[in-house]
Amino acid sequence: MIVVNAVIEASREAIAALTPAILAMETASLAEAGCEDYRFAVELANPEIIRITERWVSKEVLQAHFATPHMAAFQKAMAAHPPRSVKAHFYEATEIDMPR
Repeated sequence: MIVVNAVIEASREAIAALTPAILAMETASLAEAGCEDYRFAVELANPEIIRITERWVSKEVLQAHFATPHMAAFQKAMAAHPPRSVKAHFYEATEIDMPR
């Protein structure tokens, strides 16, 4: 499994303007084969930070995601409302069961 954790720092106005693109990106990404989870969240303590969490079944599936029309549309929306910064980290992970 590939886990992606990304952070976008942007103004509140840019985040508000990006919201339709974010919702479209979530919906389209979740419909992709091999996408197990794809979520954007604005930090409560800092509403100028968006966190993105993704889970993909393989590197190949994630690479295919980068070439989708919805990724291109999201990138276009980001270019129209440039963030202050974007950082992404990619991890290969094995899920384990934990007692609750």
